[in-house]
Amino acid sequence: MSDRGIRTATLGRIAAGLVVLGLVVFAGGLVPIGAAGGHTTVASWVLHTAMRRAVAFYAMGAEVPDLSAPGLARLGAGQFESGCAPCHGSPAGPSGGAAQAMLPPPPDLSDAADHWTPAELHWIVDQGVMMTGMPAWPARHREDEVWAMVAFLQRLPELDAQSYRALAYGEAEGPSRGLTLPADPPMADCVRCHGLEGRGPEGEAAVPGPIPRIDIQPRPALERALLDYAEGRRASGPMRHAVAGLNAATLSDLAARYAEAETDPAPALDPTQAASEQLARGERIAARGLPEQDVAACDACHAPSGERVREVFPRLAGQRAGYIEAQLRLYLADPPVGGGRFAELMTRAAHQLPPEDVPAVAQWYASRPPAPR
Repeated sequence: MSDRGIRTATLGRIAAGLVVLGLVVFAGGLVPIGAAGGHTTVASWVLHTAMRRAVAFYAMGAEVPDLSAPGLARLGAGQFESGCAPCHGSPAGPSGGAAQAMLPPPPDLSDAADHWTPAELHWIVDQGVMMTGMPAWPARHREDEVWAMVAFLQRLPELDAQSYRALAYGEAEGPSRGLTLPADPPMADCVRCHGLEGRGPEGEAAVPGPIPRIDIQPRPALERALLDYAEGRRASGPMRHAVAGLNAATLSDLAARYAEAETDPAPALDPTQAASEQLARGERIAARGLPEQDVAACDACHAPSGERVREVFPRLAGQRAGYIEAQLRLYLADPPVGGGRFAELMTRAAHQLPPEDVPAVAQWYASRPPAPR
């Protein structure tokens, strides 16, 4: 055998030996997986670089919405405090000791916006990161909620403890890290977004946006909505967290508490702030529909009175326009994300409604005073 053949054979035996050794180490359970020792410098570099490159690749081409839209960062702040701050910490307090013992430890996100683009943050929040404890967003295809979290992360660097509390809780205070809310944990989660009376929080957080008014809803509608979230018929990350582990009796009690609160008689939108032709178009669709396009009258289900109306249908008069519009667009999404017992009915109605008429319907209902419950 030539010298070249001998070298080739030797290299082959070495390679085969390394493969066998690797299999023995793997099968014998000799690979260290404990978190106490931490990663080596090389392993940390490889894993972090792979993560950054993957995020950059998958985030390419994402269309970033207006992250300054009213109420968007507010919605993200509430979810951050309940679902993210226990691991990542917040301006109101550090993360828990158990989180810091994770491998890798959850990073401080106060400067996340300096290191990741909005599109990259969106991908991380939406998809999560394997083997880090970072979960995917709990409600698939809720792009609107994920972007709300990104909007909050963009604002996080400028927040101190006080401004963070104002954004995450309004005038109420939170249940942990030096904050105090009602002792009842389920109610505390509700108050974080909806306030004590169902009209939303006060202070800086009291801006129009994607958080609905629930002071205008009767108890059956509230109870039905909570059950739909708990049973997976409606998709929402914040609501899934709020109802997790709650039984039907507790959900019924929460619905009753808000149904007994006083309704604010003011509409969500001052009619003088909307174009008259837009309101007229919305009124026509709400009252009579668009028969030529097979669009039924919205009032047939959502009016506050009438023998045909069941109280499990949500009332829309006085609701925030941004919320109504966002919900209609969920039914228009592909695949449709809107849910509930009447998801099929609403999906059909939304697809028959011309997209350009969605803002008109939303503004009309927002400009109407709520009906007494």
